[in-house]
Amino acid sequence: MNQAIRIMLAKVGLDGHDRGVKVVARCLRDAGMDVIYTGLHRSPDEVVTAAVQEDVDILGVSLLSGAHMTIFPRILKLLEERGGQDILVVGGGVIPDEDVDALKKMGVKEILLQDTPPQVIVETLRELVDARGPR
Repeated sequence: MNQAIRIMLAKVGLDGHDRGVKVVARCLRDAGMDVIYTGLHRSPDEVVTAAVQEDVDILGVSLLSGAHMTIFPRILKLLEERGGQDILVVGGGVIPDEDVDALKKMGVKEILLQDTPPQVIVETLRELVDARGPR
């Protein structure tokens, strides 16, 4: 049997709403994934440190604050500096459609917006890990 996908879900910055990320965490857990939720108001540094220490497959960052174009580049840079470049970064929450392509070009593997059905989230994350292959 394949080892469970390890995913860390994080709320970075000032955004104080976490109902959506908690629903996603439960959905992923129910699908057999090993889920770690960092809680609210984390810094990019805290999230990257935890993701590398926990040796996660995926770092999922949920944002509603509009700060995605500064937070994601910082997270990607820190992952590279700390040897976590094999951790897949995905984003979720409220992100304008016009920013999705730019985020993917900088290295975010997928953006799952607030209206993405839970089963699509599960399938997408499994596909990303399968495509990456073993670490």
